[in-house]
Amino acid sequence: MPTTRREILSVSRLNRTVRTLLEGQIGAVWVEGELSNFARPSSGHWYFSLKDNSAQVRCAMFRTRNAGLGFSPSNGAQVLISARVSLYEPRGEFQLIVEHMEPAGEGLLRLKFEALKRKLMEAGLFDAAHKQPLPAWPTRIGIVTSPTGAAVRDILQVLGRRNRSLPVVIYPTPVQGAAAISGVVRAIETANRRAECDVLILARGGGSLEDLWAFNEEPVVRAIFASKIPIVSGVGHEIDFTLSDLVADVRAPTPSAAAELCAPDGRHLLRQIAQFEQRLLQTMRTRLLHAGLQLQASSHRLVHPGRRIEQYQQRLDEIERRLPQAMQYAMQSHHHRVETVTSRLKSLDPGVRIALLAQRLRQLSHRLPFAMQTLIAQQRARLGSVEQTLAAVSPVATLARGYAIVTDAKGHVIREANAARTGQPIVARVARGVLHCTVDALDP
Repeated sequence: MPTTRREILSVSRLNRTVRTLLEGQIGAVWVEGELSNFARPSSGHWYFSLKDNSAQVRCAMFRTRNAGLGFSPSNGAQVLISARVSLYEPRGEFQLIVEHMEPAGEGLLRLKFEALKRKLMEAGLFDAAHKQPLPAWPTRIGIVTSPTGAAVRDILQVLGRRNRSLPVVIYPTPVQGAAAISGVVRAIETANRRAECDVLILARGGGSLEDLWAFNEEPVVRAIFASKIPIVSGVGHEIDFTLSDLVADVRAPTPSAAAELCAPDGRHLLRQIAQFEQRLLQTMRTRLLHAGLQLQASSHRLVHPGRRIEQYQQRLDEIERRLPQAMQYAMQSHHHRVETVTSRLKSLDPGVRIALLAQRLRQLSHRLPFAMQTLIAQQRARLGSVEQTLAAVSPVATLARGYAIVTDAKGHVIREANAARTGQPIVARVARGVLHCTVDALDP
């Protein structure tokens, strides 16, 4: 009988084959679980287990992948990872090679919340300079909320208690889930387009971060920022906080508190109206009294129109008498000004100035020869004095008395016998000429 040949594998080859099959057949997967046995060795790589209620798997995340992670994982954290299925060959352990990690559930929402908060804050959407004041006496209040929720009932109850006559417009929208984002944006834009309300209340009851997430979405935040109508945010309970609260013109801890902020108290308003009525009556009595006194005083000061006409006629006669004198004085003033200007023009006549300059030129022409002769004589006398001084200090005068100036061939003066040597050519300058000599002997 033929024997079947058995293929015997080494452990290393077996593990390598299994690893290749796992990586080739399964590839990348997304897995959610809880971190445990988290380790950070000095190499910078991370090693940990990912577990749920009934199983766990070993994981490795290398330094090149965890360097840019936006949060710090720890044991017990719920995370979502993207990983490659693999096998650690030396120990034959099934493992995941993690490429990406992010918090799962509410932790992820928290990270998104903080990232969007930083972005919008840097864009200036939360600056106090953009906040609009609430109207002191609104004529109509708008409510952006779900028409079937508890928040709208609480708001209407408060508004009815504080000011039953104040009109209310409800702009219905979902307040939870994906539809809430576009619904809230559309409701705010509709309220601004219709421009029928003085203030808007954005309201929703309390809930988890995920329940309130629509009010953390960027389109909703930007719609609130762009609203021309002041918006009061009453989203959730007092402990809840959303980005809509930051961008709104006023943040209220609850929907009911938002209604309190927007609606003036009717009873307080009636008391103020009564006070205004009393003040108005008192002011009217005072003004009527003052008007009566002014009328009485004016009746005593009243002048008959005929007397006023007589005063104007007398004033007109006086002006008529003064008119010829004023005209004569004006004519004299103008005549004096003309004479003054004429005199100044004559003094500035170019012919007179040219004649004066010509006379000055003739005088200078007569004085010039004498001045030149005097200057030449002075310079000649000065030159003679300089010549005498120069002759007194000149070495030429010394040569004339029988002395000589001895130099070597290069023109250096020889002042001592030791400065020359036997056979050296020298030059002796005398009063009238130069002698070329040779040193025959030295006698210091």
